[in-house]
Amino acid sequence: MKGRGAVVAASICQALSGGMVAQSVDLIPYPAELERGSGHFSLSSETSILLSPLDDEVLRSVVELWAAPVRAATGFPMSISPGPADEGSVGSIAFVLEIDGKGIGTAAAGPKSREAESYLLTVTPQAIRVSAPTAAGVFYATQTLRQLLPSDAEGTFAAYAAGAPEALQTTNGADGAASPSRWRIPALRVRDAPRFPYRGMHLDVGRHLFPVEFVKKYIDLLASYKMNTFHWHLTEDQGWRIEIKKYPRLTEVGAWRKETIVAKNVSPYVGDGRRYGGFYTQDEVREIVAYAEERHVTIIPEIEMPGHSLAALAAYPELACTDGPFEVGTRWGVFEDIYCPSERTFAFLEDVLTEVMELFPSPYVHIGGDEAPKARWERSELAQEVISAEGLADEKELQSWFIRRIENFLLSHGRRLIGWDEILEGGLAPEATVMSWRGMEGGIEAARQGHDVIMTPTAHAYFDYYQGAREQEPLAIGGFLPLERVYAFEPVPDELTAEEGRHVLGAQGNVWTEYMRTTDYVEYMVFPRLLAMAEVAWTPADVRDWPIFLRRLGGHLDRLEARGVNYRIPEPEGLERERLTFEETIAIELFSPSRNAVIRYTLNGDPPTDSSPVYTGSLTVPVHQEGTVVTARAFLADGRVSAWRTGRYMRTELRPPAGVRAEELRGGLRYDYFESRIRSVARLRNLSPRRSGIAAAIGFQGGEREDEFGLRFSGYVQVPADGIYTLRVTSDDGSQLYIDEDLVVDHDGRHTAYVQSGQVALAKGFHSLTLLYFESAGGQSLEVEIELPDGSRQALPGAWLFHSP
Repeated sequence: MKGRGAVVAASICQALSGGMVAQSVDLIPYPAELERGSGHFSLSSETSILLSPLDDEVLRSVVELWAAPVRAATGFPMSISPGPADEGSVGSIAFVLEIDGKGIGTAAAGPKSREAESYLLTVTPQAIRVSAPTAAGVFYATQTLRQLLPSDAEGTFAAYAAGAPEALQTTNGADGAASPSRWRIPALRVRDAPRFPYRGMHLDVGRHLFPVEFVKKYIDLLASYKMNTFHWHLTEDQGWRIEIKKYPRLTEVGAWRKETIVAKNVSPYVGDGRRYGGFYTQDEVREIVAYAEERHVTIIPEIEMPGHSLAALAAYPELACTDGPFEVGTRWGVFEDIYCPSERTFAFLEDVLTEVMELFPSPYVHIGGDEAPKARWERSELAQEVISAEGLADEKELQSWFIRRIENFLLSHGRRLIGWDEILEGGLAPEATVMSWRGMEGGIEAARQGHDVIMTPTAHAYFDYYQGAREQEPLAIGGFLPLERVYAFEPVPDELTAEEGRHVLGAQGNVWTEYMRTTDYVEYMVFPRLLAMAEVAWTPADVRDWPIFLRRLGGHLDRLEARGVNYRIPEPEGLERERLTFEETIAIELFSPSRNAVIRYTLNGDPPTDSSPVYTGSLTVPVHQEGTVVTARAFLADGRVSAWRTGRYMRTELRPPAGVRAEELRGGLRYDYFESRIRSVARLRNLSPRRSGIAAAIGFQGGEREDEFGLRFSGYVQVPADGIYTLRVTSDDGSQLYIDEDLVVDHDGRHTAYVQSGQVALAKGFHSLTLLYFESAGGQSLEVEIELPDGSRQALPGAWLFHSP
């Protein structure tokens, strides 16, 4: 009777033992198709590079991005010459632009279609050949080749990307000579194309500003994991970060705040007393855009409107609905002062966007559209006049009118508008693309209306959320998003039809930087979660496999190390948060994704130290009814350590069934619906229900309002056989699940949608069940899954649920 953690641990161990890895290589994201061959291709002083066509400057540029660091690392000349469209000569690496009639695709679908970014890579002991319909496809093939080289060569690539090849240190032997056995690429055949045309990462520079060198490093890291879009969040309440020539006060005033709040938004307010700010000049923006274009990364600029505009109002207060004065925000959150829908505002925004479009060739411009309070519009004579003159129903429709007007301006310049899912409110602009962040619901609604969608829900894509237990992590905004949950992200919801699903362009990870003051902290929050998101966006869903991803991750942590990335060290895998057993001992198998890490453990609940016992490949511990606590931690040779992970293992006995008979019960659970401001499930116990009824299954019953409501389900669950059952509750916000009046799953509190689980040993028969749930704000989610003693899993069947009449 294995729980899920044990199954994962066993899968990892199987992967490491050879069977599943024999046909695998350490590539992230994993290709659509990969076949291993026999032997290796060895780079040598005789290796040549062939290009076809030779005079394609974009192709040559792409190949040089790969070849120049390889030359520096190996000392091999690797000269470039014209190449035939066939297999090329022995000892060559050929890069060929062609359309493969067998399915590589065609560039006709657009510069960022799956077909345009596809490639075919063949490695034999005699030669390497890359063919692709566009230079973008060749670029992604070179990233695959890069990952097939030794990990310490990444330092050379990083030095070249930073424009500092003089800082290189040889990766060869002491005499500087390259070893042929060292520079080997395994024989294989890769036929690859991305699952989604949009594969993005976001960076907020409004809250904290980062140097040009770091932004370029960030883009280089995105590109090397086949991400093709950088969403650059350039304006905020706390700082305007892009030079606009026509409006110099945006950077003279709007780019600087007098201080920054200390830690969280608390009362009383405490600031740090230090002026903070800065911006990117237009020349710096051009430099970054050109750098990204070389790496086939499109930069989408975001200029927030109508909300998150306090920095602009501080510079130009005449754009507001009130007189001000305004100052650049020094605390985090949402501010009521937003752009007023005046002709002066639209003239300003059109001027700003004109300069932005001159800097960014992206087909998209992101205008935000999120978190725009309407209080100022409600009291503004001008705003109310616009509502009346345009025949609008309310302030929500006024925002929609505002967004549509900006969209028309962008369309007139050949650009398209992207906005956060709030732009759905009041009616969606005709050709807008929706970035769905408050869960998946906004994306589902937009796709059903025929609009393109980028999925970036908080539950899977907000990299400002904690990665582990809060007491072990640096300060973050809240939430919980471990690496496994990023990897479990499925961007196309089951609710969409195949036709509607085609409107899902892809996925994006978001990096909001309220609590990220340094580049090191950004890297800690992004890596290795970016690698999981990259595989979500590139690799076919049926190819992805979490245990095998963990096995491949180790080599990429080494690569990040060589590139000077301050990645987060993953905790050891294999422990279960809580595991019940009927046995007196239990065997635990641990695994660290960090290669060459030493795992140390304790059995008394204390965090392991460098003097704790070392895990040597197997661990059998005694199990008592009060529980045995196992805590494990990874230790690296350089003294760094991971966070620790704890599992609790308890010996148990079957709970007897309740004293009810089947003929006394009716199908379904009783449910009660509450409306109130709720922050904890305990609040539900003191409320009177707004309505009650019988629910055929656990979940939303229809008619619930958008937020501030609660549900209670009560009755019996019919257990089909004796055994240990695992119950998993996914909820946004809080929930608690009780069996036989004992708390089994505690998922209370305000949070985004994620899974919490618990186990219980049940005898065959009926057992009482109570589920409490509340929704505070944001997304809505409530699902219950059960794992049977045989390891099979399913949604808790409605046929198992009963109540007393």
